[in-house]
This record gives sequence, C-alpha cells and structure tokens, in this order.
Amino acid sequence: MTPHPSAMPCTPELARTMAEVFERQRQHHAVVRNRTVRERRRQLIRLREAVLDHRETIRTALWADFRKPPLEVDLTEIAPVVTEARYVARHLAQWMRPKRVSSTLTHLGTRAEIRYEPKGVVLILSPWNYPFTLTLAPLITAIAAGNCVIVKPSELAPNSARTIRRILEEVFEPEEVAVFEGDHTVAEALLELPFNHIFFTGSPRVGRLVMEAAARHLASVTLELGGKSPTIVDETADVDQAAEKIAWGKFTNGGQTCIAPDYVLVHRKLHDALVDALREQIVTFYGPDPETWHQNNSYAHIVNDRHYERLRHLYEDALARGAQDVVGGPWRAEDRFVPPTVLTHVPDEAAIMQEEIFGPLLPIQTFDHLEEALAAINRRPTPLALYVFARDEQRTQYVLNHTSAGGGCVNDTLLHFNHPSLPFGGIGQSGVGKAYRYHGFLAFSNERPVVYRRFEFPLLRRFYPPYGEQALRLLNRFLPFF
Repeated sequence: MTPHPSAMPCTPELARTMAEVFERQRQHHAVVRNRTVRERRRQLIRLREAVLDHRETIRTALWADFRKPPLEVDLTEIAPVVTEARYVARHLAQWMRPKRVSSTLTHLGTRAEIRYEPKGVVLILSPWNYPFTLTLAPLITAIAAGNCVIVKPSELAPNSARTIRRILEEVFEPEEVAVFEGDHTVAEALLELPFNHIFFTGSPRVGRLVMEAAARHLASVTLELGGKSPTIVDETADVDQAAEKIAWGKFTNGGQTCIAPDYVLVHRKLHDALVDALREQIVTFYGPDPETWHQNNSYAHIVNDRHYERLRHLYEDALARGAQDVVGGPWRAEDRFVPPTVLTHVPDEAAIMQEEIFGPLLPIQTFDHLEEALAAINRRPTPLALYVFARDEQRTQYVLNHTSAGGGCVNDTLLHFNHPSLPFGGIGQSGVGKAYRYHGFLAFSNERPVVYRRFEFPLLRRFYPPYGEQALRLLNRFLPFF
C-alpha cells in the first residue's frame, strides 16, 4: 500500500522543489510586502470563508486522525481560526500604521516613529494535536504582517494535513503560501533553507533542533513548546468549580493539549472532596459506565500507537510506585482509547511526574502549606501554563508573585489561549516569543525605528569632534536632565 503523502520521506526531487518555491517566494516578496491593508484583509477573509466552507471536511479529517468529537472541532479548531481572521482583519489598519513615539532632550528638533515591515519568507512547522488552529492562526498573522509563508503540517495527523493543503491551495498562489507534506525529513530539509523567521509548535526537544537550525541563518524564531503545567487547588477553593474546570481543561482533546492541567497540587484537607468532585464531573461529561466511554462521541482518542504505549508506560510505572487509580476505566489498544484517569498518591520519582503527560492521565499530589506547592512548581522548568483555584485574592496573588509561567488562569483553565488582548507563549523551556493576534503580528514583523530631523538644534554641534572643555561643561550641566 502506498504511504500517505504526510508520511513520505523527503526525496531529492522534493528538496529541489522546496528550494525552488522558497526562491520564488523570496523574489515575489517585493510585491507581497507592499500590499495594502485592504489587500491583506481580503486574503484573510478569503481564508476565513474557505475554512467555513470546509467545515465538514475538517470535522471528517480530525475524526479520522484521532476521533476528535465534531463539536469539539468546531469549538477548538474552526471557531479560533475564523475568530482570529476576523479580529486581525478588523485591527490590521491600526497595527500597520507607523507608531509615533515621544522624544527626549537628546533628540530636540526630531520626531520618531516605529514602522512595521514584514520579515520576509517565513516557515511554519505545526503540530498534530490542534492541526488547524496551530497552523492557520499563526499563518493569519504572518499574512497580515506581509510575509510569504511555507507551511509544513505534522505527518501524525495525515488527514488534517491533506485538508490544510487543499484549503491553502484554494486560497493562495504558491509564491505567497505553499504547503509541503511529508515526514520529519521534509521538515529537516526545509530547515536547511535561509528563512527569515521560523514559527514552531511542538516539543522542547525538537524546539532546540529548530533553534539550532535557525541560528545557522541568524533567523528569528517563535517556539511554542510545552512542559508540565501545574494546577494549584488552594484550601479556599470552590471544589466543585475546580473539578469542573480541571476536568474540562484536562480531558478536552483526549488530554492532548499543550496547556492542559498536567498535574494537580491540592491542599490536603480538600483532597478527598476534589477526587469525589472529579469523579462526578467525569460521569457528567462521559456517562456513568466506564465500559462504554470508548463509544462516547464527546471524547477524543490518542493519535497513534506510539503515544498510546507511552501513556500506558506512564500509567503502569505510576501504579508500580504506589499510585492509586481512583477514577478510570478499561484501556483499548485496538482504537487507542485511554479513559479519563485520576491518580492519587503519586510519588515525585514516578515517570509521570518527570515528563509532560500529553494525555488524559491526571496525577494528584497534596500539600499542607502553600509554600510546599510553590517549591514543587519552582523545582521544575518554567511551565507553559499555571492554574490557581482559590477564593482568597491575597493567596492568589501570592502564588502569581512567587512563580513564573508562560500564562494561565485563576479559577479556570485554557481560556488565556484565545483571549483577543493577551499574548500567548512560553518562557524558558516552555517557549520563546509570543504569538497570535497583535503579538503574532509583531512576531512576524520587524519593528523598524526611524528618526526624522525636523529642524536643526545648533547646540548639538558642540558635541561633535573635536571635543573640548566647552563641550564637557555643557555635558556636565545637562547630564542630570538626560
């Protein structure tokens, strides 16, 4: 059987084609960079309409890739993309306009501004877990900023990759936006090309390789990575609210979300109540009989056998080290079904506490004092997200002031990702740079400072060579005002 195009390795012919398309985009960028606001908006609206036109195709593709529920597709793949396109189109004129900035004493007689120019030809390497949102949302801001773009979707969601290619080929000419499918060797070949910016979403391990490749060409990068995003349930928390929001954030997309609650730190006196509330919430979401959960059309399955076996190892290792499965059900290798699972008494040395889970396994640990929870978080690399459940504002602020994270929520989960006025991104091992909406526009733009001399200020000539005592006296007089 012929492999799916998304699984095909890079051939010499494909490598030559990619290099040729890259060169054509580089030459064509002189046209693209000077497109007006109206022209760029038109492209964004066409992309938005194409996504809506392909709604059923997108749903079918994601169901084939990992049985993603259709409504969840609408909520987490289609709605974010069409919302992003509309929001960016609506605000693009304001963003593109040169920004006047104030001057100081040292710049008397001038005015200054920041101009926003595109970076050039950019590469988007997108993941499999939210293939449409995490491909098309950065593409929207790259186009808005005036760039040409090459897209490499993940081979792990082949049906989604094929649909992405079909949509983009309908909307764009390859001199502006091109899509290449294939396995990791295709991405490696693309990374040999001298892109002006690379936008990567994926694991920290691959992110380092992308950064190394970018460094060879001195290309800038946006790296949206991951990590173990903690959730603190303080003793003042509303337990039912916490359970509902944690269960939603954790089990959406089958737990395959980079900002999902990775593990929970709960005050010891609320532990049992939280476990009971999580059990009730899972029953509310997926039904009372774990034997039928695999048939539930509101729950996604695992993307492939390798990830299924990885999760199985994390689960079995945790049990072998003393963890208890307090909520769960039967696993099914034949359709890669992993049930929503809650584990308690999980020791730190368990593998599940050492790596990002990226699946529907929720380990819970307890603390007696808030400082213990903060110490546990700060011992690990800085997470992509951090969630706090507390009704005491002072304790909430204490957590925020004594931790660091890419983003997060208080008394909710996930919502910071698509807030129109907020940047999204990690810090340290969880990412480099910010993305989406205005911050995505900035990521794909060169902020070019320009100073205009409006009239001469003769006194400044005193500070031109040759330097003398008079210049020094003037400097000493004015230095306190600088």
